[in-house]
Amino acid sequence: MAKRSSLIPMIIIGVLFFIFGFVTWLNGSLIPFLKVICDLNDFEALFVTFAFYIAYTVMAFPMASLLERTGYKKGMALGLFMMSVGALLFIPAAFSREFVFFLVALFTLGTGLTILQTASNPYIVLIGPIESAATRISIMGLINKTAGVLAPLVFTAFIFSDLHTSLNAANPDLHQLAKELIIPYTIMAGILFVLMLFVLFSSLPELEFDIDPYDNSNILAFPRVVLGAVALFFYVGIEVIAGDTIGLYGQSLGVADATALTSYTMSFMVVGYLLGIFLIPRFLSQQKALVGSSIVGMALLFCVAFSSTTEANIIANIPDSVVFVALLGLANALVWPTIWPLALKDLKQHTAKGSALLIMAIAGGAVIPLAFGKVAQMLSDMQSAYLLGLLCYFVIFMYGVKWHKMSSWSS
Repeated sequence: MAKRSSLIPMIIIGVLFFIFGFVTWLNGSLIPFLKVICDLNDFEALFVTFAFYIAYTVMAFPMASLLERTGYKKGMALGLFMMSVGALLFIPAAFSREFVFFLVALFTLGTGLTILQTASNPYIVLIGPIESAATRISIMGLINKTAGVLAPLVFTAFIFSDLHTSLNAANPDLHQLAKELIIPYTIMAGILFVLMLFVLFSSLPELEFDIDPYDNSNILAFPRVVLGAVALFFYVGIEVIAGDTIGLYGQSLGVADATALTSYTMSFMVVGYLLGIFLIPRFLSQQKALVGSSIVGMALLFCVAFSSTTEANIIANIPDSVVFVALLGLANALVWPTIWPLALKDLKQHTAKGSALLIMAIAGGAVIPLAFGKVAQMLSDMQSAYLLGLLCYFVIFMYGVKWHKMSSWSS
């Protein structure tokens, strides 16, 4: 497509990235909340992330095909409509207090987000020079993670603040506690519907790609994008572990208002995105930022596993090991912005399918946190289970050092 520097598309996509962040990172607060009201163990509670993120794998290529028929603009509007439906599904889920209904609602939200992500990420990569794509994605990430900071704080203040009070009561009314989800998710559904109309009648231009004469399997001939998807799979896994398990971990250590801890991880990601905007490409290449992020991530995981679970020398009232989990947000911030331009470079007419393949990799957020939960359950030690993330950062490291350079499978 032709490079566009229009401010309007950036603003519209920025609004969508805010929505991505608010809806996605609300899961970190929702997990410990649903664990209580649905009477779940830690492993079962992590099916929240599974139901949400598995939608990206199941629906990515169907949604990419849908975008080819409807166009990107109408596709985005449809995605927002599906998210609105997903938010409304929380109403019967809250009335019934059945975990499976919550999972259906989360899967529907994830499906709507799949359309939006498949459409919006190529916009940001292709709207300007490929060398500065990481900077543009960092700006979107800054917006996304700012929403991620706000979501747990807002919901903890208005909903989850009653969690500790209810649990300390002699006979906690879990049905009443569950119903507190109804009003905010109804409001969310209304906002998403209004945004659908906003996008539908906006001046957002269509993405224009050359016609792809090959079938879907042809994208597998490009190791740069295939291995990029592998790296993103493991990245999203460790990103979700850092953002969505910190509440469970803090809850297990008796941290007050553990449902708000996701905001700490998101805050450090915001710092990372700000560094990316300043440093890339002026002082740091996209490839070096990716390698550095993986090394910092590995170092922080050792700090998580071997630091104190009781002392709070870094941030008052929060054990050091929990703080190091939050600091993973700093290591994770620049991974997504740097892998996308490295993976999509020179794909040309294959960009749409390459984007869909990368979006499918978000399934890492479904599989790897579930594996983390199982390991923590087997070891009876969530702190040691964080070392599982070393595998994630090793794969990211390999993509930054070698795999992104591969132009063919024989090279």
